[in-house]
Amino acid sequence: MELQALPSRIGQVRRIVSAQLRYWHLDALIDRAALGVTELLTNVHRHAQPDKMCTVELELLLDRLTVSVHDHDPRLPQIHDAESFATSGRGLSMVAAVSESWGARPHGEHGKVVWFTLPASVPSTPPVLVPASSVYGVTATDPLLADLETVPDEDRVPEHAPARSAVVG
Repeated sequence: MELQALPSRIGQVRRIVSAQLRYWHLDALIDRAALGVTELLTNVHRHAQPDKMCTVELELLLDRLTVSVHDHDPRLPQIHDAESFATSGRGLSMVAAVSESWGARPHGEHGKVVWFTLPASVPSTPPVLVPASSVYGVTATDPLLADLETVPDEDRVPEHAPARSAVVG
């Protein structure tokens, strides 16, 4: 998305990034991605010359999310040691702390791209199998189950457990 990096727009971009990550089922990355994009956009707002126009891109490839911000200022950012009581100057340090990697490179004739990556492996949770008897009210002696193996008692859902679909995951 292309935008002018103004404080009023940064909140909107955070919401858009959060919504996209929810759509991709990457909810666990929302806080870190929103913090990182906020810091990168704040840097554009505070430091970029000649204007505050930029482009934010999210790219999901295999197991890695890359968030990048392109602007028109060719000067590459650097991490600075902020004083203990300073109210600014920690943006890139925070990006480095929450990301897997980050960097900056020239982009085009006049401009740069600053990016960070987050591991995007979706945790795989094995499906929970629920005995057919608790879902459909059939019993082990029911002819429908004649060809199925009996579920061991230790694998059965307790009687007080709420009924769910046959596979939850």
